[in-house]
Amino acid sequence: MVTLVLPRLVDVSAASRRSASVTERNVAALKSVYWLLLISGFVEPLLYLLSIGVGVGALIGDLTLPGGAVVTYAAFVAPAMLASSAMTGALAETTFNFFGKMKYMKLYDGVIATPVQPFEIALGELAWAMLRGSAYSAAFLVVMVVMELTTPARALAAFPAAVLVGFAFGALGMAASTFMRSWQDFDLMSSAQFVLFLFSGTFVPAETYPAVLRWLVEVTPLYRAVHLIRALTVDVGGWSWTLDVLYLLAMLAAGLLVASRRMGRLLYQ
Repeated sequence: MVTLVLPRLVDVSAASRRSASVTERNVAALKSVYWLLLISGFVEPLLYLLSIGVGVGALIGDLTLPGGAVVTYAAFVAPAMLASSAMTGALAETTFNFFGKMKYMKLYDGVIATPVQPFEIALGELAWAMLRGSAYSAAFLVVMVVMELTTPARALAAFPAAVLVGFAFGALGMAASTFMRSWQDFDLMSSAQFVLFLFSGTFVPAETYPAVLRWLVEVTPLYRAVHLIRALTVDVGGWSWTLDVLYLLAMLAAGLLVASRRMGRLLYQ
């Protein structure tokens, strides 16, 4: 029994180290200008929260959620901004940056000359994207607690959910990037990302849409992310958020599988 299990453990350990080396390479390549880009990814959703959540919220007043909870408009919008922030941070790393490394810098052509495999590259890049998304999420949760839009305990519960959102969207972005042919193709992705931002229960409850549009909204990944984080930061009751977790885990697994297989084909051809 030992001889059968031990090699698998060694392989997993070695793969983890090789994936970590890809993440460490990204950390080592950081430059001072890059930190400005990291900050901008946090500032944008914060401005939306202050302008729409607080500004427009003063005109709208309180909202009654489907579960019966009554919240301020800012408390309703804030979880959506948190989910959007995690999505933006993860997608920025696994789309534009990932595509540039693979297509133009040819970085991974040299990496696969080492024992590192395409799946380990994908996992390492995804871990780096998760670090960026997690930084956004942690900072935004601190703002929510300071503004009394959630409690510290709920913020702690929402942080792992935001990390999961970053992982899921990172895997999705990496898989999509392997199909991109040029920078112009990313215009379609940016448009899709903006549509998701507007129509994912971000600024109004999904129940306000007509039945068909509501169904379309509720099957989108950002809606599931918003619904999950809103359930954890606001007392909406019930266990409906478990469906969101399963949805995001499935998206993570599918995205990582497609990305690693596509990378294998592109790098070894």
